[in-house]
Amino acid sequence: MKFLHTSDWHIGRLFHHASLLEDQRHVLRQIIQHAVHEQVDAVLLAGDVYDRAIPPVEAIRLVDEVLHELTAVHGIPVLLIAGNHDSPERLGFGARQLSHGQLHILNHQPEQPSARVLEDSHGPVAFYGLPYADPVTVRDRYDAPVHSHDEAMAFLCRRLHADSVAAGFERTVLLAHCFAGGSRVSDSERPLSVGGSEQVSVRHFDTFSYVALGHLHNPQTCGRPQVRYSGSILKYSFSETHQPKSVTLVEMDAAGQCAIRLLPLQPLHEVRVLEGLLADLLVPAATDAARQDYLLARLADTGALLDPMNRLRAVHPNILALERTGLLQPAPFEAGKARRLDQNELRLFQDFYHHLCQEPLPAPQQHLIETLLKELAHEAEA
Repeated sequence: MKFLHTSDWHIGRLFHHASLLEDQRHVLRQIIQHAVHEQVDAVLLAGDVYDRAIPPVEAIRLVDEVLHELTAVHGIPVLLIAGNHDSPERLGFGARQLSHGQLHILNHQPEQPSARVLEDSHGPVAFYGLPYADPVTVRDRYDAPVHSHDEAMAFLCRRLHADSVAAGFERTVLLAHCFAGGSRVSDSERPLSVGGSEQVSVRHFDTFSYVALGHLHNPQTCGRPQVRYSGSILKYSFSETHQPKSVTLVEMDAAGQCAIRLLPLQPLHEVRVLEGLLADLLVPAATDAARQDYLLARLADTGALLDPMNRLRAVHPNILALERTGLLQPAPFEAGKARRLDQNELRLFQDFYHHLCQEPLPAPQQHLIETLLKELAHEAEA
């Protein structure tokens, strides 16, 4: 059996107040193309379909468009779970009716768990889903004595394993949205709890043939190659600039062994960090494509700057954030403050203007300042 594993779409997300809807549409089209080209038997979506529990209308329309094309146009089953950004109740509306088609929304099952079963030439593959749930939710819904994310995950996985054994399934796939211990994080993930108590042991996943994880945005394996985060579809923070984004293609054989390939996703706009002096960053980008990148500028200048954001935006129209890293170092202007206080007033104005604008004080302004200083001196003497 062949399936695609993706997660963390975060449809409707804003990146430093900029809408990413067209960027998301661009990569979702690529996911559809990968699914069709590879002739997959299913697409797995491991949570955080939306970025908010109540997503904007445009985000809902985009998800509906993509799911319709996968399931109705191309006949590819989609199995998905809710993440910590989603509302399980809203995302799961109509799940029982939709399951008669090709869209399978795997909700929590306080009653006896059951798998979605897909067949290939080797027989059945059972798909189980564990949407994001905190310990309180698991304790209330299942009347289970759990007090941590790890205890909750252990309890839920035991239930699913018992069901798979009772049903005689030899090949099983789990979709789960959680923070597996030892994984690498990015700045764009919302913490599930405080102080590291959100982490769960990867040992709970040992009985599954493949585990499709969601929540962490950095693509990575956890413990063994068959336990994997697909990562987010876009770079949602500047800490992810060096993370290539992809979807995971899994081919499972008759024994449940999995061969894994990463299929790259090419963004509509790259995400980059520029570092240096303002004057150097004002040099136009080498190509038109690079000019449209989403940028964070880290300025090494140590002194005051005149409207740096708008000056940068004239060259880099998609600059989204600015950091003044140079201000963390001792500034020459500040270091020489005591010496400058011994100079006359006109010299102080000249130094300040040159420091701010990197050019001498023009003669008309100098003449005006001299006149004002003389008038102030006369008033002081009167």
